[in-house]
Amino acid sequence: MAPPILKLDDIFLSFGGTPLLAGAGLQVEPGDRICLVGRNGSGKSTLMKIAAGLFEPQSGDVFRHPGATIRYLEQAPDFGDYRTVQAYAEAGLGPGDDPYRVTYLLEHLGLSGEEDPNRLSGGEARRAALARVMAPEPDILMLDEPTNHLDLPTIEWLEEELRKTRSALVLISHDRRFLEKVSTATVWLDRGTSRRLDRGFSHFEAWRDEVLAAEELEQHKLGKAIEREEHWLRYGVTARRKRNMRRLGELQTMRAAYRGHKGPQGSVQAAASEGRESGKLVIEAEAITKSYGDRLIVAPFSIRVHRGDRIGLVGPNGAGKTTLLKMLTGQLDPDSGTVRLGTNLEIATLDQKREDLDPDDTLSHYLTDGRGETLLVNGEQRHVAGYMKDFLFQPEQIRTPIKNLSGGERARLILARIMARPSNLLILDEPTNDLDIETLDLLQEIVAGYNGTVILVSHDRDFLDRTVTSTIAPADPEAPDGRWIEYAGGYSDMLAQRRGVQEERRRSERQARERTETSAPAAEVPKNRGKLSFKQKFALENLPKDIAKAEAEVAAREKRMADPDLFTKDPAAFTALASELEALRKRLAEMEEEWFKLEMLREELEG
Repeated sequence: MAPPILKLDDIFLSFGGTPLLAGAGLQVEPGDRICLVGRNGSGKSTLMKIAAGLFEPQSGDVFRHPGATIRYLEQAPDFGDYRTVQAYAEAGLGPGDDPYRVTYLLEHLGLSGEEDPNRLSGGEARRAALARVMAPEPDILMLDEPTNHLDLPTIEWLEEELRKTRSALVLISHDRRFLEKVSTATVWLDRGTSRRLDRGFSHFEAWRDEVLAAEELEQHKLGKAIEREEHWLRYGVTARRKRNMRRLGELQTMRAAYRGHKGPQGSVQAAASEGRESGKLVIEAEAITKSYGDRLIVAPFSIRVHRGDRIGLVGPNGAGKTTLLKMLTGQLDPDSGTVRLGTNLEIATLDQKREDLDPDDTLSHYLTDGRGETLLVNGEQRHVAGYMKDFLFQPEQIRTPIKNLSGGERARLILARIMARPSNLLILDEPTNDLDIETLDLLQEIVAGYNGTVILVSHDRDFLDRTVTSTIAPADPEAPDGRWIEYAGGYSDMLAQRRGVQEERRRSERQARERTETSAPAAEVPKNRGKLSFKQKFALENLPKDIAKAEAEVAAREKRMADPDLFTKDPAAFTALASELEALRKRLAEMEEEWFKLEMLREELEG
């Protein structure tokens, strides 16, 4: 095993009151791909900043290998006085680093390098910061929420780039799919301490549940032991005095341990406040279009949204997702075509910009709109302090200004306000930003169990797969031209259907080539140039059987996926089935292509 290039031991840090970190640790070795997970406010970013040398702990040991380079991606980068993005990114290079890496990264991240750093959008700022920290290819690359504000094509490119990098990685992210694809080890920060699992994030949640169950069992055993000792103290004190005093001391120690046990932080407990039932038809759009200058954002697009539909909108930044969403909800008039909204609609909207929060507003004032100490939730009057506890806020935070909240706490606060408003149509624009994984689980349950209609924009593939019943995406994601297509199912289903269409197109092209070539004059076909090898003959004879077998397997899986209840009952099985189907279709296309080439070669050789 290689020696660590970074090691944190027994890290303690407190900002007053309950310690944020109390015995936490982190060890990074060459080639590590570590995801750092934990609840919002558990100290993940703080521990990463200590590792990067930006914070000093109050106690504990920090070892960094002499000469090791560390680059840290902050959530809010400081662009200083740099004139261009290129200059900002190049400032992160060391003496021996290749300047071309900056150009390469900026190009793949969709930036020219000539942009003014102080006039960038949130997504552009994140891309520029990524280029700066990734360009030097440091020994350790620390990324805090690298996928925030990035579109799906960029996230998928980043996954591939990080899998190829020579740098050791430490990642913080709420994007499950991203962590599953990149990480090979998991460090769980919980109640100030850390635990390590030498497996990727896909194994984390099952392991976490086992750890918490074992902890609960140990606490239960301790409680029973205390009961036994108390019974002995009352009824069995007949032994020697010294032994009695020793057992009494042990009992006091057990009581202190039992009382001092700090259980895991609770889960958010909430459900959307549902309004009266809307009409069966929620939205009907007929041939709507939108252009800005010469650029077509939405070509003629039609859709009917019914009560209970959960629709996801995906696509690269700038493709027109928000424009299409605003037209469908009546906030923006189309250039042509018509949009008709259904009856009895009560709309609740979570804006991508998280509304205009007043930093000096208190939590209580924000949640109640300044109307006293109570609010109406699902027809029931709730005191604001009790409602705040459902979203993991403490009663003493009732007068806390919003400016003192972390990004994750602000996201929970806005979610609490949205959930309190009666609605039958939820509009969610990038709802997953800054939410921890547990709160994200709750949001998934809310969306999946919502009796009304949901339209959401998201770059979170896992969230889409778990919640939506159909997905709207650009017809050509690499070069959006205004054409949008609705696919059944979530993001993975959309990809599978796209690949099926592409494979069908390639198959048609092969068949067309075959018809053209076989209809050519016989004189043009060379004769008797040789013969097939044994391996080619064997393949030519056996490929039809393999193709027939693969076609049967494809048909069987397609039949299972046609079950309309499969996704609702078992989303994991549905996703696995879609992946199997995708692999089978790819293998089938390869076998058909191979057979076609061999058959053409045989005909050519035999004249």
